[in-house]
Amino acid sequence: MMDVLYFAWVRERIGLPKERVETRAATVSELVAELSAREERYALAFSDLTALRVALDQELSDFDAPLEGVREVAFFPPMTGG
Repeated sequence: MMDVLYFAWVRERIGLPKERVETRAATVSELVAELSAREERYALAFSDLTALRVALDQELSDFDAPLEGVREVAFFPPMTGG
């Protein structure tokens, strides 16, 4: 079990700020594929991965990163300058 968090427009498209997910995914990309297959709203949110960033246990990561031992996955758009 892991917590999956959604921020900004990702949260708006999916309609949830977070959820607990049981997954067999070995990588972030596999998790995205599982989530996208659930419903159209997930497929829409994950349709363009170049517009998304991912953090594993609050550390910026890549979509090919392994999920073993990870407790929290967060998806969010890239941060813009400040």
